Amino acid sequence: MKKYGDIAGDGGSNIAAQVGAQQARLRARLGGVRFIVAVVSGKGGVGKSTITAGLASAFALGGWRVGVLDADLNGPTMAKMLGVRGSKLALGPNGVAPPESAQGVKVMSMDLLLATDATPLTWAATTQDAVHTWRGAMEANALREFLADTDWGALDALLLDLPPGTDRLATIAGLLPRLSGTVLVTLPSDVSRLVVRRSITAAADIQAPVLGLVENMAGMFPGPGGEDLAREAAIPFLGRVPFDPALAAAADRGEPFVTPAPEQEAGAALRAIAARVRDALEAAAR
Repeated sequence: MKKYGDIAGDGGSNIAAQVGAQQARLRARLGGVRFIVAVVSGKGGVGKSTITAGLASAFALGGWRVGVLDADLNGPTMAKMLGVRGSKLALGPNGVAPPESAQGVKVMSMDLLLATDATPLTWAATTQDAVHTWRGAMEANALREFLADTDWGALDALLLDLPPGTDRLATIAGLLPRLSGTVLVTLPSDVSRLVVRRSITAAADIQAPVLGLVENMAGMFPGPGGEDLAREAAIPFLGRVPFDPALAAAADRGEPFVTPAPEQEAGAALRAIAARVRDALEAAAR
């Protein structure tokens, strides 16, 4: 089997030109997007996707044109939470037309491409030893294709719902022409605090602007809150979303909680957090 050093140039694959063309298409595609925001945590199970769906819907209800990219390829949930699961993707002259939620949020997710609930996302590799490396490269390539080939149109905000892992922010940031900011999500627990603190450091390492920290499921656990963590890390505290089983039930129905229960405490908290994020983005753009 040949190694890379045995092949002159690119072996005739023209892969460099292909990637370059795709990157140029990606930059052009995102040229009409004012703000690109990553919602991250590092830790799984903190309700990051719930926060993403709530922010996107609150932005849309406030008059913004919004898109969401579900960057969690192995555990996609955005199509379900925003009520577009099962929608058919259509290829138009400007790329793949993403389905829109009832609030007008454009959604692209791996869930829209998988055949059934039981269909796993698998990555093929020539050897078992190469699976891990191959998976990382293929994940990055899939995200690049989602960004470059989706007809996002003109948007005020494109939200990226990232999977767990402190390395994921660097991966997605490396694909983007720019990243307007990050929203970090934590729980009131020592374990969450430990991992999210590392994500704050990871954001600083790649010079990604931190818009602030959200404490989700407030009141459910007796651990340390997000406000103290935000103070220690010298980042804005965006607010608390109280634990409410009705919020999870609304997500299961594909109804963002800011819409069916606008006066509920959790719904009001999500709208207030969205307003703070929006104000921070507008202020940074001045």
